[in-house]
Amino acid sequence: MASGGEHGGGPYGGPARVTDGERPPVGWEQVVQTAHSIAAVQEPDGGVPWPEGHVDAWNHVECLMAMSVAGLAEPVRRGYDWLVRTQRADGSWPMKLVGGRAVEHGGESNHAAYVAVGVWHELLVTGDEDFARGMWPVVRSALDFVVGLQTTRGEIVWERAADGRAASYALLTGCASIHQGLRCGVLLGDRLGDPQPDWELAADQLAHVLAAHPEAFADKSRWSMDWYYPILGGALRGPAAHARLAEEWDTFVEPGLGIRCVSDQPWVTGAETCELALALDALGDRERAVRLLADMQHLRHEDGSYWTGWQFVNRKHFPHERSAYTAAAVVLAADALYGYTAASGVFRDAGLRTDVGERPTGACGCSHARSLG
Repeated sequence: MASGGEHGGGPYGGPARVTDGERPPVGWEQVVQTAHSIAAVQEPDGGVPWPEGHVDAWNHVECLMAMSVAGLAEPVRRGYDWLVRTQRADGSWPMKLVGGRAVEHGGESNHAAYVAVGVWHELLVTGDEDFARGMWPVVRSALDFVVGLQTTRGEIVWERAADGRAASYALLTGCASIHQGLRCGVLLGDRLGDPQPDWELAADQLAHVLAAHPEAFADKSRWSMDWYYPILGGALRGPAAHARLAEEWDTFVEPGLGIRCVSDQPWVTGAETCELALALDALGDRERAVRLLADMQHLRHEDGSYWTGWQFVNRKHFPHERSAYTAAAVVLAADALYGYTAASGVFRDAGLRTDVGERPTGACGCSHARSLG
């Protein structure tokens, strides 16, 4: 295994996964350049916006994770300060903020849950337990908000509106991401001496619904995220996960380009391609993961940023923007594949409890569960 320079060994001495003679599609110098492209769009208050100007907690956290991989400590900590300042009393964040002010006031469950992933990731990268303890009240409040939106069956509805009403339906992609957030929150609580068994129970119940109850979720099957996210979020592993990927591989994957964002449009997107690479890596399918990361490099700009997508019939970038969240997904995929930091396994480890998806609960409707009641 090589280490250092182009082939790994990030700022915190992560375990390099590069074999001798292998040239990563995104090497260490490119990782740093891409992380700096994210820092370049960070706002003075610490928020990391979408190209159109709003900030949401989920994409913001993903961008902080990517900058942390590259050792950009100052912008990362400013970003976590932004989360502290903008969290509301119920543990949520506004759906969209512009200039630090809410423009869409509902609170999304998956936005709140992802903060736990970010804080756990930052602890793994830096080893800074004081930082994690300082963020623990934020994480605890956020995940309590999330668990408060769980139904009896186990899915977690996507939003609580500004007037306090819970949404009437759940989203599969959002719940898969929430599953990872709950698992990271449990690990963080254990590390800090404040165990959260209710979160673990909620995650177990959610994992089963994700694995066995597609009827629990609104139909968004034209979106590639609904295809791979149960694997990325750790709810699905093993033969069932491989079968799920095989079922829609030809629908979404465009060899040499990346993967489609939606099944019915000739449009590949970089973030989704990198997330599928992360899911493949979590299953041990490193070869296809590396190929996907290499395939989407046509979206790389000379400054290290990434175009959001490519319309391959019109042969134009679409939308005509370079997004920080796409750059972040590239960095996180590169870290997972090449071990630049000690947090490179944060997506693989989300599925360590792979057996729980097979366990029905008393309220899920499974015949086996009813017999247990």
